[in-house]
Amino acid sequence: MGCLAESSVLQSPVFTKQPGSIVYPVETLERNREVVFSCEAQGSPPPIYRWKLNGTEINPKSGSHYSLSGGNLRISHLNKEQDAGTYQCLASNSFGTIVSREASLTFAYLEHFKTHRRGSVSVREGQGVVLLCGPPPHSGDLIFSWIFNEYPTFVKQDTRRFISQETGNLYIAKVEPSDVGNYTCVVTNTVTKSRVQGPPAPLVLRSDGVMGEYEPKIEVQFPEVVQVAKGSTVKLECFALGNPVPSITWRRMDGVPFPRKVDMRKASGVLEIPYFQQEDAGTYECVAENSRGMNTVKGKLSFYAPPHLIEKPQDVQKLIDDSLVWECKATGKPKPSYRWMKNGENLESMSSGNNRLTLSDTGMYQCVAGNKHGEVYSNAELRVIAVAPDFSHNQLRSQTLVKVGGDVLIECKPKMSPWGVISWRKGSEPLRESTRVTILDNGNLRIWNATKSDAGLYTCVARNQFGVASSTGSVTVKEPTIITTLPSTLDVNVGESVVLPCQVSHDPSLELKFTWFFNEQLIHFGSHGGFFEKVGGQHSAGDIMIRNIQLRHAGKYTCAVQTKVDSISIAADLVVRGPPGPPTSIHVEDITDTTASLSWRPGPDNHSPITAYTIQARTPFSLGWQAVTTGKPWWGGHRLTATVIDLSPWVEYEFRVLASNTIGTGEPSKPSKQARTKGTSPKVTPANVSGGGGSRSELVITWEPVPEELQNGPGFGYVVAFRPHGATGWMQAAVPSAEASRYVFKNESIQPFSPFHVKVGVYNNEGEGPFGPVTTIYSAEEEPGRAPTRVRAKSLSASEIEVSWKALPWNASKKRVLGYEVSFVEIRSEREDTASVQRTVGNQTSTIIHGVKGSTTYYISVRAYNTAGTGPPSSPVNVTTKKPPPSQPPVKVMWNASNSKIILNWEQVKALENESEVTGYKVLYKKNRHSRPSVMETNTTSVELALPTDEDYIIQIKAFGEGGEGSSSRQITIPRITGRWRAIGSASKVSTLSALSTIALSFTARTSL
Repeated sequence: MGCLAESSVLQSPVFTKQPGSIVYPVETLERNREVVFSCEAQGSPPPIYRWKLNGTEINPKSGSHYSLSGGNLRISHLNKEQDAGTYQCLASNSFGTIVSREASLTFAYLEHFKTHRRGSVSVREGQGVVLLCGPPPHSGDLIFSWIFNEYPTFVKQDTRRFISQETGNLYIAKVEPSDVGNYTCVVTNTVTKSRVQGPPAPLVLRSDGVMGEYEPKIEVQFPEVVQVAKGSTVKLECFALGNPVPSITWRRMDGVPFPRKVDMRKASGVLEIPYFQQEDAGTYECVAENSRGMNTVKGKLSFYAPPHLIEKPQDVQKLIDDSLVWECKATGKPKPSYRWMKNGENLESMSSGNNRLTLSDTGMYQCVAGNKHGEVYSNAELRVIAVAPDFSHNQLRSQTLVKVGGDVLIECKPKMSPWGVISWRKGSEPLRESTRVTILDNGNLRIWNATKSDAGLYTCVARNQFGVASSTGSVTVKEPTIITTLPSTLDVNVGESVVLPCQVSHDPSLELKFTWFFNEQLIHFGSHGGFFEKVGGQHSAGDIMIRNIQLRHAGKYTCAVQTKVDSISIAADLVVRGPPGPPTSIHVEDITDTTASLSWRPGPDNHSPITAYTIQARTPFSLGWQAVTTGKPWWGGHRLTATVIDLSPWVEYEFRVLASNTIGTGEPSKPSKQARTKGTSPKVTPANVSGGGGSRSELVITWEPVPEELQNGPGFGYVVAFRPHGATGWMQAAVPSAEASRYVFKNESIQPFSPFHVKVGVYNNEGEGPFGPVTTIYSAEEEPGRAPTRVRAKSLSASEIEVSWKALPWNASKKRVLGYEVSFVEIRSEREDTASVQRTVGNQTSTIIHGVKGSTTYYISVRAYNTAGTGPPSSPVNVTTKKPPPSQPPVKVMWNASNSKIILNWEQVKALENESEVTGYKVLYKKNRHSRPSVMETNTTSVELALPTDEDYIIQIKAFGEGGEGSSSRQITIPRITGRWRAIGSASKVSTLSALSTIALSFTARTSL
């Protein structure tokens, strides 16, 4: 079934396999004298095949050495003279004939050398020589080599010896004694693989001397013009004789370097360029050079490419009397020429499309593009048909709408061949043409300036010699659409909202479509940041609202209204007024130590005149931009200069300008270039001048450095002046560092803790500034000279030790005491640097050390200290801390609540062997987690608490002994219960108790009526 269906589809012939050229070795003629050219084509009916040799048709008769097998041509009993040539296959069926590409049959052979002896070649040492090969008659490419003396010793090519693969000759640039011997040329055919040897040629040295040096003589050179095919590999040969042996180099005359695909390491006697392309074409030069001179030879490589089709004619089916234009384009160099074939025969000329097609034009056509390097073929089928009028695929439009006063075209395009006569009817009557109603030459109907009377049914009737057909459609005339809104210009401020109206009158039977454009670009409602919104509520209104208008919304808005009959539009200009744009070109014209003159240019005023400018400044020390004071606090928008005052000297400033109008203040300008105010002497003195302390015989003076922005110039420093109390003259010292905050005056005559008057002044390169106020600072004092006495230590608990001592008296040596330093270390630690230190302030004579270990002995000593350091330590005392408190918390806590009483019971806590005995219990209770707890102590395992009943309570219990407080029990939460009540609870050992989840409550409540 599949074969029947496929064979029923008619198809013109198309080649699926075309013949290729064959090179046949003559040596095999005796063994297998037969070749086959392939040819295969698809088509239905199946194609019939024919062949041509050199343009003449071959007749494969019975007994002929030509035979056909399908489309393949078999040639047996080959004859080199008769069968060599160009072959083409022709495939034909009922649609026409196509011709294959050309394929050649050539015969490759290599004959023997005719001569059997060659005379000897006699040269001087140092002379160059050429040994001729003279290959025998042949067909096919050859490879040349030379045997030296006897096989298998072949001549190796180098800079001195060269074998030309064009001529086969052997070139020796400079003969040496080792070159003497017999040379035999060996020729190999690359197709037949056969090899023949020429007669040996003896090379002997002459005895009349050695050849002197001479300049290169180029013996091997390439042609002046070499044609090279696209994508092929080209080899240029160049070799010279000379003494010394010449070097061979290559270059392009246009100076373009060789591409990477050219291996210059191999380029000596042969320049090889693979994958030849258009850019490789040009003039090449071979340079032969030695110490005696230089010679060159030039040649041009010319690029060519066989034709390649880039646009092919396609199969086409045309109506009779129609016209046809087929395009056929190909690339190639030289530029291809074209010829056309019909059914395998050349056409004298191809119509340009002006003539009408006839049935006789049906057939197979081929475009052949060719240049001297080859031809390419393309096939196309032309079918010419004749049919009666038919509207089945192109009916008249069922309904055509037109507005009153509009124009309409009703197309009538039946399929018919040849083209016949077109007529029209309106209703049942023949159409009467007028100045408004016209039947065009192509059969279409045109109505101008339509009126209501033009409505109705229209029928197009088509006739030719094969039949008649018609098609009918209606014309409906509608009222035109008119926009009633007048064009306008709207004026709004930034941030306001505005409605753009678009009201229309129209035919009520037509649906309206409103489309809005902003500056010719379609507005997509729902995007654009939500600024645009449709607000036209009525069918005939397409109003839109623009909310929160910005400057970028200014421009032309167009409302386009469209129906099935017509379209119309109206435009409105929207002017948006806003704060001014940023000023430009900010320049600092002149600058002093405290002032700067500025100029600028105004930015856009955004449709509202500029009324004022504001100037801001920024320095490396300011927090962002700050408004600055100007010579005139207010000026109009026309003034474009200002003088800024009250600037700090020697500070880098940037300035920017903001413009304002009645709408608001706009964006700031770009900052000006940095400009530094001029320097002046400093005006600000250091703050917080103080001091004291230091080493013996020192007066230490400190201050807060003056900030950089207040130093007023480079070279900033401090002048420190000081004098003892009661003296009249001041001693001064310069501190030449702006960052300095301390000065130390050392003199052995300074008494400890002596008062000095001190003041600190400032200076810079511009001059000296003022001194600050005078303050009193004491010189360094001596450390205390005695140790405290009566040092006592007492363990208060496992973690606390109380230490006391007797205070040192003040004396006239001014070795004052600022406080005491208590040092403590475990007795088992032998390292003094592991001791901990705790200081007191003032005349305190006791302290408590917290955080020590239980059951541990500590060494404790006390020493006095002041600003000069610490005095000698007291004699150490030791103390052993008490045992740690009980580690076990109270458990099995039970509680019983009744009215305003809470009774708690728990199990006695037993101390471990290394813990202090339990001497009592502390009950901690509080109203909530964040309030301070109240504490009740007891030496029993129960307690009664009188607490109000209208609060929640959190209770914890912990044991204590002489070692301190032990671990707490789990929290107990006792809930608030109103009225008369009684509740019992217990604290679980495993989980924290809460009022709602983990206390098991059983209670009875009694309410009094």
